[in-house]
Amino acid sequence: MVHPWLKFDPEKEIERICELLRNTLIDFKRRGYVLGVSGGIDSSMTLGLCVKAIGPERVLVLQMPELHSADETLRLSALIADHFGVRKELENISGILEAEGFYKRYNAAVGSVVPGYSDGWKSKMVLHSGLQSGHLPVFHLVAQSPDGAIIDVRLPPTAYLEIVAATNFKQRTRKMLEYYYADKFNYAVAGTPNLLEYDQGFFVKLGDGSADVKPIAHLYKTQVYELAEHLGIPSEIRSRPPTTDTYSLPQGQDEFYFSLPYEKMDLCLFGKDHSLPPEQVAETVGLTKDQVEKVYKDIDSKRRMAKYLHAAPILVPS
Repeated sequence: MVHPWLKFDPEKEIERICELLRNTLIDFKRRGYVLGVSGGIDSSMTLGLCVKAIGPERVLVLQMPELHSADETLRLSALIADHFGVRKELENISGILEAEGFYKRYNAAVGSVVPGYSDGWKSKMVLHSGLQSGHLPVFHLVAQSPDGAIIDVRLPPTAYLEIVAATNFKQRTRKMLEYYYADKFNYAVAGTPNLLEYDQGFFVKLGDGSADVKPIAHLYKTQVYELAEHLGIPSEIRSRPPTTDTYSLPQGQDEFYFSLPYEKMDLCLFGKDHSLPPEQVAETVGLTKDQVEKVYKDIDSKRRMAKYLHAAPILVPS
């Protein structure tokens, strides 16, 4: 259910987006769209919009799993592609990542804080936001040994940056393949970030941050779910919690990047952008005034970091 602050006309919005998608192809002189699909709500929604705008025969879906992908990724991405009747290509990127040295680099980075970490282990990064405790937000590495033992360690900055740098290989490799198929078929690339991800920098520069059009980057995550129902996205995908599908252990987006679940984060972002006092937002989302103030500060902090991610190359003035 969309909160009154985020109410909109779904049918009008779908048509507005579809018109943009059609006009973009005309402007760019491209024949259709290609996009990577994971089986998550955002990529499924973007696929549905592309199909509604130009028909299934001019949309191509790429499935790009790798060794760390969740077991359900391949099944759900096939489910949504078949649901809309589009062509799909399977590109397992494990071999490319192996050649790039991703797995070796990732294991070495994790091994610097979890001695003995190697193939057969699983891991993920988790953000301890400090929203409840009042402490500063810090990243932890959660690792699981082959015998099931769990290790949770705080990440020093060097290890954190090394892990992020390594995992970014995945997004950039997938985008390379998207543009290969775009060039092959004279298609444009459709990006899949929603407003939370786009605004707060939850994407990889020249990876999933690259696209020719981003049709849902103006929509709050709650609104994406609302439109997904109107477009007939299968309920299994609509009811699935948002995940990153980046690490070998299951990981929710609110574990890794956002300080709150998306329903509350949407309202805090709305409140911030509409200059609503923290006490009003706090009453609405079930937080304290101090907690909302911390979320506001976190929004500002992430926007400062996202400035680099959004920036086009700097040119010397002529």
